[in-house]
Amino acid sequence: MRVLDVAAVSAWSAACVHSLAVLRPAIDGINVYPVADSDTGSNLLFTMTAARDALAEADPATTAEALAAFAKGAVAAAKGNSGVIMSQVVRGIAESAAARELDGPGLAEALGCADRAATGAVSRPVAGTILTVLHTVAAAVRDATGSLEEVAVEAARVAAEALEETPKQLPVLAVAGVVDAGARGLVAVLDALSGVISGGVTEPEHPLEAHHHHTIDAPTAWEVMYLLDGVDEGSLPGLRKTLSGLGDSVTVAGDGAGAYAVHVHCADIGAALEAGIELGRPRRVRVEPLITPTPVEVGGGIDRSVVAVVHGGQLAELLRAEGVAVLSVPQGSEPTVEEMLGLINEAAGHHVTVLPGGQRLTAAADAAAGHAMAADRDVVVIPCVSPVQVLAALAVHDKDRRTNDDVVAMAEAAAATRRGELRIAQEESLTWVGRAQAGDVVGLVDGEVVSIEPAPASETSLVAAAVGVLNRMLALGGELVTVLTGVDAPVRLPGELADQLRVEHPEVELTSYAGGQSDAVLLMGVE
Repeated sequence: MRVLDVAAVSAWSAACVHSLAVLRPAIDGINVYPVADSDTGSNLLFTMTAARDALAEADPATTAEALAAFAKGAVAAAKGNSGVIMSQVVRGIAESAAARELDGPGLAEALGCADRAATGAVSRPVAGTILTVLHTVAAAVRDATGSLEEVAVEAARVAAEALEETPKQLPVLAVAGVVDAGARGLVAVLDALSGVISGGVTEPEHPLEAHHHHTIDAPTAWEVMYLLDGVDEGSLPGLRKTLSGLGDSVTVAGDGAGAYAVHVHCADIGAALEAGIELGRPRRVRVEPLITPTPVEVGGGIDRSVVAVVHGGQLAELLRAEGVAVLSVPQGSEPTVEEMLGLINEAAGHHVTVLPGGQRLTAAADAAAGHAMAADRDVVVIPCVSPVQVLAALAVHDKDRRTNDDVVAMAEAAAATRRGELRIAQEESLTWVGRAQAGDVVGLVDGEVVSIEPAPASETSLVAAAVGVLNRMLALGGELVTVLTGVDAPVRLPGELADQLRVEHPEVELTSYAGGQSDAVLLMGVE
């Protein structure tokens, strides 16, 4: 087969349904993310069956028409997060087929288009899921020049290999000892395509056995799905933002003809529907309960995680190097509910301790900890008003200690850490120690202004201001000083500060890191 034709598209649709029907129980059994509700295989089968039936009713004359009908049927019937994403895989291939024939290079290009369409539909892509596997496939065949069969076979092979890597990328999968369920469905779909093109056997192999069990409890949240017509494409980012404030697993996926499949896991059904009503005409509304299962059975002694949410990319990288899952948000902004739930639900284990690096971040973490979508996790937020308190808490974290004892130790370390800051005043203001002008170096201890160095700021004035702040903090005692430099801090500032502190406080140990914060030249902690 040189190019994909109408008959091949029809055969592929049938092969997808057959493979997913065979694999449905096994895929349901390994479904632990984003919600361990054992329905990913069922949702994929429902979506692709409807897509196959839509194609059968369309009587297309060309490959592009066949794939368009297949995609439109998939979007219209898309069920669950995985079903919506799979509909975009088909849609991307269909849109590519409208521009060129699907020979080997054409299929490679179509898989790249599928990758972009699927990723673009998801509000918050997550590593270790179907999107990761799809992206790996698209990257692997991007410059392919071989035949249609060679590209299809390579895509299926790469997908299978990428699937085995998903537990290394998403902790909740590693804990359960399974691969991603949605990604397993994608492998089945690409295997089916390869089999149709090559004429080989398309009977699927079963994935890893499930390592978890469920009991049925009362629903704590809902899966809300509907088709949205008559919506201006420019308003879709706002819709995604609204839905991300309600829950997680947000997808807004188009069919290429003006209709969009909307999907969200949330506790407020009415708010999810109202978000669509404000922009267009919702139809085919479906609401299903999300059953909170018993926690995933844990292997390897891992039953808890520590995660952090901070401002500053460099600080985030520092924490990741310590094995902590981190959500980094821009300075001055707050994470969405979806982002916080993602940080919590992607963590390994049933117990999750959250370390937020600021007062507003603590409030956002508290809101997510009490959300219905985190109801199956034991979430504890340790209040922190500065990143230096996050570092202090992590310094005493001991994974071998009892969970409650470890949380108490981290909370006590954070609370006992005094915090200082150096900021450059942005405008004139009146403080407890006098009037500060724009450009002055302002020193703070525990949020209160204690010193003002006149503008302009220099290395010398910054060192003097920092030493002055630290002297006030160390007057009450302390053995360890931690400094986080901001993006505007002079390169030599940490070294000069260390030299000065060594003279004035030789008994104190100083540790300095690049924090990357933009609101403070220096953040200082004393323990």
